Amino acid sequence: MGFKAFTRQDMRQLVVFALLVSAAVLGALLPAQAFAEGLPLINVTSAGKGGGQQYSLTLQLLALMTTLSLLPSLLLMMSAFVRIIIVLSLLRQALGTGQTPPNNVLVGLSLFLTLFIMEPVLNDVYKNAIVPYMNDKMSFDNALALAEKPIRTFMLHQTRGDDIALFMQIAHKGEPVSPETVPFMTLVPAFMTSELKSAFTIGFLIYIPFVVIDFIIASVLMSMGMMMLSPMMISMPFKLMLFVLVDGWGLIMGSLASSFVMN
Repeated sequence: MGFKAFTRQDMRQLVVFALLVSAAVLGALLPAQAFAEGLPLINVTSAGKGGGQQYSLTLQLLALMTTLSLLPSLLLMMSAFVRIIIVLSLLRQALGTGQTPPNNVLVGLSLFLTLFIMEPVLNDVYKNAIVPYMNDKMSFDNALALAEKPIRTFMLHQTRGDDIALFMQIAHKGEPVSPETVPFMTLVPAFMTSELKSAFTIGFLIYIPFVVIDFIIASVLMSMGMMMLSPMMISMPFKLMLFVLVDGWGLIMGSLASSFVMN
């Protein structure tokens, strides 16, 4: 079985997907009036013998350029990446292995697991927004609305109601009529707060067995009078052996994937 070549059409679809997502984020974070008014933000006049030429930078273009530079961070903050990378980092600390696995491995594993978890959302955006728009069967505004909907739904399923109410109270806004009416500026910090809570809860449960091993090793060393010997150095092989015997990586990956509510 061979691999499919990456064609220009695939590249064009990726660019359109990135633009749709960035436009959805940009439209949700910035007021609509800023896009409705095509007023120039900066005017620059170049001097020349034949007369100066004027260049203008509109607010829409400036906002789009800024969003594209921040797009990777925005997408990661609105996906499953936050919970996964925090849990894996806490797991590494609980094992006491220092920088093993290295940061590049943890980030790569988190990215691929995020793509695996977010596959239904990405497929929804691709089939219902990107394909009709590229086939000229849908306007950009409709494609933008359809691209934003599955992302918002995913975030709402992972966000606690208490966190939404907290940020609504901070913003001095009333209770939302329905989850779909929660402002995007309120949903994003509430989602991130909920993800941090979930990640640290999972990390606490991961730490318990390794703390028990450290406690047992420290007690044994104290009873043998080896107080100068570091318990962490002795307990690390036992923690690695326990982690391998119980298929720790499979359990962690499976638990992380099942901890997200997709329906």
